[in-house]
Amino acid sequence: MAIKRDGHFVTFGQHIQEQQQQFPNASGQFSWLLSGITLATKMIASYVRRAGLIDVWGDEGSTNVQGEEVKKLDIIANDALKRTLGYRGNVGIIASEEDDEPRVLQEVDDDDSYIIMFDPLDGSSNIDVNVSVGTIFTIFRNPKDIKGAEKSVLQPGSAQVAAGYVLYGSSTVLVYTCGHGVHQFTLDPQFGAYLLTREHMKMPEHAGTYSVNEAYLHSFPEPYQRYLHWSKHPEGGGYSSRYVGSLVADFHRILVKGGIFMYPPTTKQPAGKLRLMYECNPLAFIAEQAGGSAIGAGGQRVLDVMPQDVHDRTPLVIGSSRNVEEAMRFINEPVRA
Repeated sequence: MAIKRDGHFVTFGQHIQEQQQQFPNASGQFSWLLSGITLATKMIASYVRRAGLIDVWGDEGSTNVQGEEVKKLDIIANDALKRTLGYRGNVGIIASEEDDEPRVLQEVDDDDSYIIMFDPLDGSSNIDVNVSVGTIFTIFRNPKDIKGAEKSVLQPGSAQVAAGYVLYGSSTVLVYTCGHGVHQFTLDPQFGAYLLTREHMKMPEHAGTYSVNEAYLHSFPEPYQRYLHWSKHPEGGGYSSRYVGSLVADFHRILVKGGIFMYPPTTKQPAGKLRLMYECNPLAFIAEQAGGSAIGAGGQRVLDVMPQDVHDRTPLVIGSSRNVEEAMRFINEPVRA
């Protein structure tokens, strides 16, 4: 049930305006920027719902900078975000997981300029089989003292101004944080508006579920293997496995119900597979705001990692605080001979 205030549903725009009232010097430009993201995700949601009726299934016929096959919906989602954000006068730089380099949109006022980075369609390989997919975004301030888009975007996750994702599932939900709690909105297709449905979300401190692609188990480092063995053993954690294979869907379940998601390093990808800037930073920001934890390479807090390249990758352990603590006790142990 959508949350009401004074007998009226709270829309995403109204919620942002309420948040801005806490900051007397807010110009209102930030809400204008966010409206570009919500407009794009409504467009994407429409295409996802009609994927079997219009020609948006399958590969586009090229590969992206990550070396992955580009899906038709990847292109549509990427273009939707670029178009809508291009009309927002305070967006100076955008960076997409699908593109080689960050792109300067326009010259903007240094005092009110932002960088938006996004994964336009996370889990797009699942679209042809009707599995949930999503859009992930993060927002940074455009630094005054750094020139050049490539250098401006290289900021630690702790510098994020806002982050969020949209999950296109049985319903379309938007989850975001501006550093003052995590809030969920559900798209009402009848009115075309995101309505507040969960406010100040808190991730359970612990839950008996883990989410990982166990097909790669034997290529994980030995400490991860020991943790997973303990997790599912009746005399250990005795946990259940819940894995969708779409990062946004797997994370959203953990945000709501608790547990742990892991994407360890592998023999083939020793630096990890997930993208620090486009996937891990925004989800880590949300996790911490909801009371959870997110750990990257070397046991370092994800939000403290200083990126060296816009397409940096990292291992990821994220979820309920006690679950992450359990996992890290195994991962930080010396490798057994």
